[in-house]
Amino acid sequence: MGGSFDPIHLGHLIVAERAREALGADRVLFIPCNIPPHKDAAGLTSGRHRLRMIELAAAGNPRFRASDIELRRGGVSYTVETIEELRNLHGRGAKLWFIIGADSLRELTTWRDYRRLLRLCTVVTAGRPGVALDRWRGARGAFGGREIARLKKHFLDAPLIGISSSEIRRRRQAGMSIRYLVPPAVERYIAAHGLYGGAAERGRVRCRAARTR
Repeated sequence: MGGSFDPIHLGHLIVAERAREALGADRVLFIPCNIPPHKDAAGLTSGRHRLRMIELAAAGNPRFRASDIELRRGGVSYTVETIEELRNLHGRGAKLWFIIGADSLRELTTWRDYRRLLRLCTVVTAGRPGVALDRWRGARGAFGGREIARLKKHFLDAPLIGISSSEIRRRRQAGMSIRYLVPPAVERYIAAHGLYGGAAERGRVRCRAARTR
């Protein structure tokens, strides 16, 4: 499961657990990107912080793992390169699934070497609030018949959780609570490091740092 995870939230965890259960997967890897190819990287929280928040969020589930594969590789993070690396690591006999949202599925044809990606792994699509699964038909013209059949076969019946990382960042900027949107350990980490805070929060962090010198 890839993405910015800026920050990881309960919606990610719920979809990951539902996918793991439905697919019978041994484990789910959460892979934070280094530089996203389709998003503005300005303001992206450091990979160190994002990876640590994933580790904290995954700590209670032995089948969840944080992976720094894209952070270590550096540069722009292309999913096909990550899947190729995982395929080489685990061998051709390993089953690899890649979990995406229905909104991302509509954009899949714009991804680097997306046809090769579809050959290397099975793409599993989870629904997202406000994005009905049948709306992906807008991109179907670019897919071949076999690709359409495979994509249609692997829609995940996941609960639609109306949580987004951008909402969490906005709430932090506004000084609002993010409780019940992220795991408690992640909430504490965000507060301790002053992540996503407005000017007032950054000032408090600087004051705390000054007092500890």
